Amino acid sequence: MEKAFDLVVRGGTLADGSGGLLYEADVGVKDGRIAAVGKLSGAGTEEIDARGKLVTPGFVDIHTHYDGQAAWDERMQPSSWHGVSTVVMGNCGVGFAPCRPEDHDRLIRLMEGVEDIPFPVLSQGLPWNWESYPDYLDALERRRFDVDIGSQLPHAALRVFVMGERGADREPATEADIHAMAAIARRAAEAGALGFSTSRTLNHRTSDGQPTPTLTAGEDELTGIALGLAAAGKGVLQVVSDFADPAEELAMLRRIVERSGRPLSFSLVQSPRAPDSYSMMLRWLSQANADGLPIRAQVAGRAVGVLFGFELTMNPFSQHSVFQEIRDLPLAGKVERLSDPAFRARLLTEEAAGRGFAGSQPRAWDNMFRMAGTPDYEPTSDQSLAAIAVREGRDPAEVALDHMLTGGGRGMLYLPFLNYARHNLDHAHEMLTHPDCVPGLSDGGAHVGMICDGSFPTFNLTHWTRDRTRGAKVPLERMVKAQARDTAETVGLFDRGLIAPGYRADLNVIDYDRLKLHAPEVAYDLPAGGRRLIQRAEGYVATIVAGETTYRDGDPTGALPGRLLRGAQARRQAMAAE
Repeated sequence: MEKAFDLVVRGGTLADGSGGLLYEADVGVKDGRIAAVGKLSGAGTEEIDARGKLVTPGFVDIHTHYDGQAAWDERMQPSSWHGVSTVVMGNCGVGFAPCRPEDHDRLIRLMEGVEDIPFPVLSQGLPWNWESYPDYLDALERRRFDVDIGSQLPHAALRVFVMGERGADREPATEADIHAMAAIARRAAEAGALGFSTSRTLNHRTSDGQPTPTLTAGEDELTGIALGLAAAGKGVLQVVSDFADPAEELAMLRRIVERSGRPLSFSLVQSPRAPDSYSMMLRWLSQANADGLPIRAQVAGRAVGVLFGFELTMNPFSQHSVFQEIRDLPLAGKVERLSDPAFRARLLTEEAAGRGFAGSQPRAWDNMFRMAGTPDYEPTSDQSLAAIAVREGRDPAEVALDHMLTGGGRGMLYLPFLNYARHNLDHAHEMLTHPDCVPGLSDGGAHVGMICDGSFPTFNLTHWTRDRTRGAKVPLERMVKAQARDTAETVGLFDRGLIAPGYRADLNVIDYDRLKLHAPEVAYDLPAGGRRLIQRAEGYVATIVAGETTYRDGDPTGALPGRLLRGAQARRQAMAAE
């Protein structure tokens, strides 16, 4: 006899994505959609006992950089280890389409510099079986994944494709250039792009130090591209900016949205240079939404944290000439030399000569912390290397060296680079609970040797709804809604993020009491043997994508139901009565 459902998740406690109170119910799945929610008598071909477990929609991470990984890998890890069932890539204006053959290396160098993905990894891993953006989507559509993947048209690739060297050199776009970019943007949206992204920050540079081609793009250029999306009648805008003059920059974004009518989101973090400016931007955001403009801020639930270690891109001694003597040794060789008293003494007495981030931040001892086996992402100032050094009567550089030598040279240091100006996350709580902000900025798939923030969804659940001791928390129901339904709707995905009949059957079954993050670790599993930071979690009993169980207790099942998303996903008629 045919079963009533393909899958039934039995007796779980549902945080259904609506923000409403938790309740117990069964969830019945048929043909990749949620068919029924309640006390179900019908059996499922597969059944999951969720009694005593938390059941949520699959999480939607709208700020990732899996543009390269999606071309060679089936699993969008680490994100898919953290309950994520949909990722959106092509953020910050960087990506690989459209691209002429002669510009392959140029876009690789840009991604290498902006997102810390090594040139050999991208050069060997990318098949380049595309030129236009629709060609790129066609190439992705032929692949299968453990999550659904949405893509955005990246401004840097678009600018170089249309303007060539002039675009790379940040020359102003002509009227003809803007017309051509707008036409490509329209075709990209019609082919399935979820939107368009751009970068206006000096932090984004090529691997040889040149600013991103989009840094100084004019308002006429950005407006023209946005009007290209408007002509298609679909697509969102994503912006990252330094906001050096916040009032001027925000006014420009407002004009672009007013003219194009397209929804826009921008990255918002607390800057150490102006730690209170985010409050002004939240007030501006509230006013924009009160005026009917569809603008949201993407915010991070914790600091944007850089990791240092001997296996990673940087460490506090990277700029030392003494360290350069062992830079190219394998890890075991480095450990042997660093354990030699004479070499160690030379290293610790030498002054660092580097400039910029590489020369200053890796020596910011008062804002640097040991990364423990159970990570603490809201550490107090008395846990800093500087404070430890004072208590122990040692040089903080020696404290740093000793910790990095633990675990066979795999010890890591944590520097909260952004979003931690006052050594707490009170400002993050304010942003996370603002009605016009959504969780984002995980950068999953990028910064593979420096940052490991693809774990944001798990951190948001554990820290903000359960474990925080240094201030206010966030209700569990609200956090689930924020990183499932709210993020989905921000990018036009109205068919997911809610456990209700007719919605996509993307689900998590979570042992909430046992849910926790493991410490970041290094894996050598990228093309060309490239290394990357990964971070696992425990407590995810099952992750379900389109009705198929993709992970059980953190291990892949082999199911790959994820597909390329072709543009916005509207509600079905069955959802209209919600």
